[in-house]
Formats: sequence, C-alpha cells, structure tokens
Amino acid sequence: MKPPKNYYNWMSLAGTAIAGNSLLVILILFLFSVFSEHNNSYLGLFTYIIVPMFLVIGLLMIPLGIVLHIRKKDMPSQDVGNWPVFNLNDPKFRSGFFTISAITIVLLLISAMGSYEAFKYTESVEFCGKLCHQVMEPEYVSYQHSPHARVACVECHVGEGAGWYMKSKLSGMYQVYSVTFKKYARPIETPLHNLRPARETCERCHWPEKFYSRKMVNIRSYLTDSANTEWNNTLLMKLGPEYSAQGLTAGIHWHINKDVKIEYVSTTKDRESIPWVKMTNLKTGVVKTFMDTENPIDKKGLDSIPARTMDCMDCHNRPSHLYRSPTFYINNAMVAGQIPKDLPYIKKAAMEALKNSYTSMDSAMNLINTTVMEFYKVNHPEVLTKESGRITQAIAAIQSEYKNNAFPYMRADATRYLNHIGHLESDGCFRCHSDRHKTEKGETISRDCNLCHVIVNQGPTGNITASSTDKALEFVHPTEIKGAWKKSFCSECHKVLYE
Repeated sequence: MKPPKNYYNWMSLAGTAIAGNSLLVILILFLFSVFSEHNNSYLGLFTYIIVPMFLVIGLLMIPLGIVLHIRKKDMPSQDVGNWPVFNLNDPKFRSGFFTISAITIVLLLISAMGSYEAFKYTESVEFCGKLCHQVMEPEYVSYQHSPHARVACVECHVGEGAGWYMKSKLSGMYQVYSVTFKKYARPIETPLHNLRPARETCERCHWPEKFYSRKMVNIRSYLTDSANTEWNNTLLMKLGPEYSAQGLTAGIHWHINKDVKIEYVSTTKDRESIPWVKMTNLKTGVVKTFMDTENPIDKKGLDSIPARTMDCMDCHNRPSHLYRSPTFYINNAMVAGQIPKDLPYIKKAAMEALKNSYTSMDSAMNLINTTVMEFYKVNHPEVLTKESGRITQAIAAIQSEYKNNAFPYMRADATRYLNHIGHLESDGCFRCHSDRHKTEKGETISRDCNLCHVIVNQGPTGNITASSTDKALEFVHPTEIKGAWKKSFCSECHKVLYE
C-alpha cells in the first residue's frame, strides 16, 4: 500500500530508516547469538537494550513527523485545533488504518518479546558479572569459585517481587553513572547497607529450622620449614544442638532462633567494632545488654547510631564473594596436589612471593615468578638445580591461585574483604564473643571455643592426637607461643598483612 502524502517528510523518513535498520540489526544479532558458539556479554546488551531503544525512537519519529507535517500545512487555516476525522467508510482511510494497525500489533508483539528478553538479560549472571569487566571482575571471579556458583546474582541481591526489582534498577542507574565516569570506589565498599534482608533471600533456601546436624571439618595446613610439615586439625562444628529434635536451642545457629532477637551497634561502617549488644528472649521477655568494657560507647554515641538486628549476613558476610588469604589458598593448593608438598621450602617461598601488595596483575605474575626463583637461587641453589621443573609447576599454581583471590586494579583481596566466619584471620566471632562484653551484673559473652566447636584430632601427620567426639582436646599451636593464644585474639598474629 502506498503511504499517505503526509508521510513524506524528513522526520518520518528518517524514523523509518532508523527503525528499519534497527530491526535488521536486532535480527542479525539475535541469529548470531543463537548460532554462534562464542558467548559475548555485550551482545545481549546491544540485542535487547541498546538497539531496541533506537527502534522505538525511529517508530516514534514516524507519527510525530506526520503530525508536525499536517500542522505545518494547516497552520493558516481557521480549523486548527479541530479533531481529525475518523471515517472507516473512506476506502483510503480504512486501508491505511488497518495496515498501520497490523504493523503496530506486529511491532508490539516483537517489543513484548524483546522486553522479556531484556528483562531476562538484566537478571543474568553474565549481565551482573561481565558487563563492567574491570569493576565487577573480583566479584564475578570469586563468585565462580564459591558454594553459590550456581545461584544467580539476583537471587541474593534482588530476590522475588517487583518492588525490589525496581529498587535494584534505580540503584543501578547510579552504578552506570559511576562506572562511566569512574566514580566508583576501589575496592567497592562493603557491607552493602541497602541489601535486602537475609530473611527474604538467604532463608528461602537456608531457613532456620533446617540447621540441625553437626559437621566434622578436617583442616590441613603446612608450616614454612624445609619439609613443609603437615599439621592437622579436625573440628566438630556445633552448627546445631546435639540432637536435631532439640531444634535451635543450642549450637552456632542459635543466634537466628526465632525466639531470640539479637541487636548490636557498630561504630565502624565495616561492622568490625561492636561495642554494644542487646539480647532479647522473645518467649520470656528477658533482656540483657552487653557493653564492651575496653571499648565502651557513651549514651550520646549510642543514641546516634541505629541498632542492627543480627541476621545471616553478620557472620556469613562473604557467602558468594570469598577472597581467600595467601596462607589459606596455598595450603589448599598443596592439599590438592597442585603445589608439590614434598618440594623443600615451597610453602616459605610461596609466602615470600605473596607477602607484598601488587599494583597490577601483570606485575604480580612477573614478581611471583621472580621472587620464588630468587628465593631458591639465593637460599637453596641445590634445590633449584634438582627441582627446577617442579618449581616451575608450583609457580604456575601460585599464580593461578593469586588470580582467583586478588585483583590489583580494584584493590580487592583478603585484606580488604575480611571473612567473619571463625576468628583466625579476622576478629569474626570475637567481635562479640570477647569476654569483654559484659552486663551490669557481670555476665559476659563468652569466648570459650568449645561453644562453637570441639577439637577431635590435631597434630603433625604421623603423630596425631585423637579424642572422641564428646570430649574436646585442648588446642595445641603448631609452633611454641607459650599459651599466647589464650590471652590474645588469633587475628593479632594471623591477620592478613601486605608490606
């Protein structure tokens, strides 16, 4: 059908050209995404978001151009402002009306499908993790190696419902701005204070009543001596009570018992310093308030800081973006056989290479190789001569583990993102369980290790001391520190530090 005369104006013709080209590009990109074996995070962005925007703009330009053209022609007339005549008895008008209606319906269907695909794309892990590659690389890589690697980002960061979806997209507008103009922090600041409550996300899978069983955890680490001496610890973790029928009356997950409410105030944005804790028994009404006697907070300060109700994220603060410390990931690599554990001094050489902070990934790779080689060349040339092949293998494993846990450009690593599970490399549990938090009556939040776990086995391989699961062994430090662990926090020595 021939278009109406008023269609022939520069705006409508330009809109047709833009819309037609956009539709063609969308079709080509869509077919490419279907039949191509290569996955590109930017392909979905252009296919479902950017190019469709031009399609919509082009389609809007067509009727706008016609309207403006009609107004321009009729401007001298006295009938300006009258409504247009809608006459389906006119064959030309009827033919044009049904043609435009059919085209509009087809475009609406295409638009609806495109909108759905755009929604799916913006909810995908690829969109969250790969689109802003440098900025989100630490989160994406650490997520890929986490226990939640098969859980989509939006399941935790957004959750169900249109309300939080809209909130996430509105906050995403600022994120687009900050990435475009490089206004983002390095590293990205945590915790996320506007994150959806864990009870609406985490507890969809990990509901409180699910935590029953206790868990046996085997830990193997290596000393920095010539033999890389293996040290073993087996812990019975008291995730729940001794018998599942007792519910959440005891064990680590007692903290989220629905009959108990725990609130706290932190004087730092990262929630590392907690001077005030309040425990309310919702069944009995008993309330206990604990104050850190070595780091107290006055009433004015207490009133100025909103109290936070404890939830999963206060302990499990790194459930999907876990940055391991060099000590931890080198031990794991040795356990897995990626680094030969019988290679003399390899643990010490690895720690020498990883004790510094690097400014870029390339410099990190070069200096890790150089430092390990130099360590053997200067201190143990005979080992370098005999074991050069296995040293090269070990260096490759060290570099690989570093890439998975440290990201120089974003300054993201275990020093910036502390893990609150446990108390070895950060204060973690000891933020509250310090023996310093006391009520006015002198009751304390105990730091007794046996509240959370029992040491069942410990010692060097070949000379392990064992006990039954109902009797705890007293902790033995792998090196002699004269009982300092009883008086000081573990993190005072084990905290991850880069010189």
